Amino acid sequence: MSLQGKRVAVLAENMYQEMELWVPYYRLKEEGAEVKVVGAGGAKAYTSKHGYPVTVDVQADTVSAVEFDAVVIPGGYAPDMMRRHDAMVKLVREAFQQGKVVAAICHAGWMLASAGILKGKRATSFFAIKDDVANAGATWVDQEVVVDGTLITSRKPDDLPAFCREIVRALSKK
Repeated sequence: MSLQGKRVAVLAENMYQEMELWVPYYRLKEEGAEVKVVGAGGAKAYTSKHGYPVTVDVQADTVSAVEFDAVVIPGGYAPDMMRRHDAMVKLVREAFQQGKVVAAICHAGWMLASAGILKGKRATSFFAIKDDVANAGATWVDQEVVVDGTLITSRKPDDLPAFCREIVRALSKK
């Protein structure tokens, strides 16, 4: 239980990719972290791309980055919905500014771009949004996981083992 006492926010919105939310959620819980599902805009639950629900623990506008050691952003099309909520974008931006772990997989690069935290960073994402990531100022690379400081990014569900391993490693150091 290497992450005992660590607090992690996993962001949620409709159309999230199931594995990219649930695998990190349970992997971090397995390591002893307290994991909270943070909703974007008042719903008590959100539905994945294939109809699987996730119940929200707290809303983004009721928490702040100082309450967490990490923010995990799953992909799917949820990040496009998430970035429409100022409180969600603010949570990601402030977590990054405070030196917290910010981990994004697949289409979650959209949230990183909207939070304005990619300039000068190395990052990866699902290939379809590589232009968005690069246009936000990052150097896009095609690797299963990219760690640049406290920013951790991955491309797709196949990368989840490496993604989760690096999140656990980063949180173990803090």
